[in-house]
Parts: sequence; structure tokens; C-alpha cells
Amino acid sequence: MSGSTHAADAVSSPTPVLSVAPVVLPAPGRAVDLQVRVSAPVTGSELPIILLSHGQGYSNHLSSLNGYAPLVNFWAAHGFVVIQPTHLSSTTLSLDPDASEAPMYWRSRAEDMKRILDRLDLIEAAVPQLLGRLDRSKVAVAGHSMGGHTASLLLGARLTDPHDGTEVDLAEPRIKAGVLLAAPGRGDALTEFVAENYPFLSTTDFSRMTTPTLVVAGDKDASAHLTVSGPDWHTDPYFLSPGRKALLTLFDAEHGLGGVSGYDVAETTDENPERVSAVQRLTWAYLRSELYPEDPAWQVARDALTAGPDPLGRVESTGPVSGLPGQIPGT
Repeated sequence: MSGSTHAADAVSSPTPVLSVAPVVLPAPGRAVDLQVRVSAPVTGSELPIILLSHGQGYSNHLSSLNGYAPLVNFWAAHGFVVIQPTHLSSTTLSLDPDASEAPMYWRSRAEDMKRILDRLDLIEAAVPQLLGRLDRSKVAVAGHSMGGHTASLLLGARLTDPHDGTEVDLAEPRIKAGVLLAAPGRGDALTEFVAENYPFLSTTDFSRMTTPTLVVAGDKDASAHLTVSGPDWHTDPYFLSPGRKALLTLFDAEHGLGGVSGYDVAETTDENPERVSAVQRLTWAYLRSELYPEDPAWQVARDALTAGPDPLGRVESTGPVSGLPGQIPGT
């Protein structure tokens, strides 16, 4: 991280980004091969990796490798390689709605991320500009809405498979940190419709989600189509999980968190570029400090969030947090 550690300089200078899609990864046994988008800064080496899981929503292409440009572009411009799969739940694939895992493909979604980590050599071969530039020991996962559910499973949350009653553990030890954006909460707070039609959500258990995670929630995100608990439901992954966690609560934010799923997206009910900027900066800073504990980016970003007279949100945390030195050193 270059520059001073003043609040205004919490984020490193942006660099141009290259983005390649689709990169196709062979996936025997999957309904179709796995397509991903790879976005990366054009310069730099030993680059950390973010796996980004898309949500659902009613737009046709946001739920695919073509969504979430505001986050992807920012993270890549500031030093991360971002890899986005098109999950089988994407409306762009038009798969059989009566398939056994349809329509959400909760297990396949998590397996997509493991497959990406297994096939990083293929990704480097398909994107020669990346060759030798990845730091495979620095991997994070992020997900919005249903993508947050996917990310939570990879971070250690568990559920009971509604088809056979077995406990499912999809935790991925190669993932060192996570960001959950407007993610689903506990299973006993679902609407009757969701509990009946998406029973995998009814047994979510965060008690073993131990990987360090930033939970991002909007205090106006009632998600009445999903839960009877109101906005607090999206904070469950923070309050119900052990270990080192942080919670970013965004004031007046709804499910789109200001518009993270795409630029000028019609389904964003709380469009707010300043809020999106806060999500960009704070998620970036959190992952920087978790993956590089000597980096004070997270503390600097937290201070910047609350520095003005009208803060966009608040941050709370449990356990010792990386990037929180007693004195912030110059860099």
C-alpha cells in the first residue's frame, strides 16, 4: 500500500484492469462446463485472489460472470485477481427447472469455487498475462445475496441436505477470508414460502463458520420475500459464528447495498454511488488486512467511514482484528 495513512488515502492508487471472459473450465458431471470471468490489474506480481459468487435477482445477466462490475473493477484496479463463475442457477443458462438441484444449485455453486481453485493452472494458460502472477496462498471469497450463502458454506457454515438428511460440510481451507454481502441468515426465520420451496436454507448453521469474515448488511434490507425477521436477519452470520468477524452496517441501505450488482441496475432499490464506494473501499481494505496482517488498510478505512458528520454506516468486530496496530505506521 503506497501513500500516507490519512483517511483519504485508505485505498491504493488504481491501475488499469484487464478482463477476460469467458474462460471455460472443463467440468465432467456438471450440466455444462464452467465459464468464468477473470479480471486483474495489468501490473503487479504475487496477486491475491477473490472468488466472487453472484446472487439471483430478476435481471438476466447480473446473475452470471457479467455482473458485479462495480466491485470487480474496483478490486482488480487495486491489486486483486477476481474470478467470477456463472453458476448453474444463472438464468443465462436456461437449464431444466426440474433438475434435482434446481433452481438454486446450492451445492454446485460451492463446488464451482473449489473447481476454480483446482484449475488455476488452466486459468493462467487461458490468460497468459496472468502467468506466474498469482499468489495461491492468498485467497478470499465474496458473495452477494444467494452468493453470500455460497460463500458462507465455503467459510465453514453447514446445512442439512433436504434430500437425504446428511450434514453438509463444504468448508474450503484454501480460502483465508470472506465477505458476505446481504447474505441469508438463520433458517428458523424464513417466510413460509421460502421454507417450503428452498428447504436447504432452513437448516443453515453458522456455529462452525470460523474463517475470518466481513458481514455487510443494510439496515433497511427487510427482504420480506425471504425472512420474517427484517434487516437483522442479514447480520446473523456475524452474530451466530465464532472466531474473528466484522460487521459493516450500512445506514438506509437495502438489498442492493447502493448498487453493487452492476452499474445503473434497474433492480437496485437504493441506488447510491457514495454507498457503493463505501462498500468497495471497506471490503477491499478488510481483505487486504486479513490477507496481509501488517497492512493497516482496514483500520484506516474504518476511521474514514466515521470521520464525517454523516457517516454512511458503522463497523463492529469480534476477536482480534488484523490490520489494527496500536500505532498506524507510515507506508
